[in-house]
Amino acid sequence: MQVYADNAATAPISERALAEMIKYYGMEYQNPSSLHTYGQAAADALADARGRIAKCLGCDERGIIFTSGGSEADNQAIISAAHLGAKKGKKHIISTAIEHHAVLHTLEALEKQGYEVTLLPVSREGLVTADQVREAIRPDTCLVTVMFANNEIGSIQPIAEIGAVCRENKVLFHTDAVQAVGHVEVNIDEMNIDMLSLAAHKFHGPKGVGVLYAKRGIFLEPLIAGGAQEKGKRAGTENLPAIMGMAVALEDAVAHLSEYQARVSAIRDKVIAELSKIPYSFLNGSAEKRLPNNVNMCFEGIEGESLLLMLDMFGIAASSGSACTSGSLDPSHVLLAIGLPHEIAHGSLRLSFSELTTEEEADYIIEKVPGVVERLRQMSPVWEKMMKENA
Repeated sequence: MQVYADNAATAPISERALAEMIKYYGMEYQNPSSLHTYGQAAADALADARGRIAKCLGCDERGIIFTSGGSEADNQAIISAAHLGAKKGKKHIISTAIEHHAVLHTLEALEKQGYEVTLLPVSREGLVTADQVREAIRPDTCLVTVMFANNEIGSIQPIAEIGAVCRENKVLFHTDAVQAVGHVEVNIDEMNIDMLSLAAHKFHGPKGVGVLYAKRGIFLEPLIAGGAQEKGKRAGTENLPAIMGMAVALEDAVAHLSEYQARVSAIRDKVIAELSKIPYSFLNGSAEKRLPNNVNMCFEGIEGESLLLMLDMFGIAASSGSACTSGSLDPSHVLLAIGLPHEIAHGSLRLSFSELTTEEEADYIIEKVPGVVERLRQMSPVWEKMMKENA
């Protein structure tokens, strides 16, 4: 059996999204910036997609900027807010220790430019609180950036509450919602969000396209110089086929959100319950405030890389953390941030499902993982040492 359980890395494109893309790669291929009739038809389609996406997100369509994906959107949001703050003498940024590297590396670059960054610690469940944010805000704070839901352990942050604190203190609030959009309810206006990033391929849209939302009045600093596309905020001819595919995929995800959550969370909970029966195993992240499709477990005494390779031999595609760092031998910064020691953090497994995941596939995972863990432990000197110490 072949089981794809790495949807947090990327989800397969939906048939409806692909069909829409083919349409705009074919007869409706024109450039939205062209003044002729064909170009203006493309511009109309682009505007229509912008409005449809805004409706799904609960925001003003004038705040929607199309990007190449979540990482670009994160970069532009954070850099723009930082430079706006610097003009007012404010160079302090608040974030968390478990952000995606698109955020953390951008913050590191800003630190080299004289900005001060406060990374809030998280609980064992990978959560921060609005009170933590309130206590960290200073007179010179220009931005708070907290991810909506963690890409590795699935924990969902109290975004609306954090946004309210930022509004009270007149500090810009950005959230990396790449893992959240299409999986949980997201309403930008109701949740007090000033800027939001998303990527289409996480909810069955195409790769290479995403959105940066920025509330009116926030000046976005272009990362790419060139033309006046996207109201001068992002140069380059808009990727109309991908944008149209993203709009369809997002509409479908939002329309079927409740059904998706019920079905996928049931599979998630079943897998967690069964894998938790493996001795010296435990769940990472919040059991309750969790993405419906995310399972992240640690199995003491083994290496996550070996676990993935052996599961792959059984046809199970999984991950040990973020796909963006899957080539690294270092343990996950997220697992270290929630308090796991290096030797345990190395033995993590992330399974991420979609509405295409079947009960039979879940049962197959439940069947194969315990045996693989047992076999790896039999070969592990770390496990042998643990058993001697616990004897």
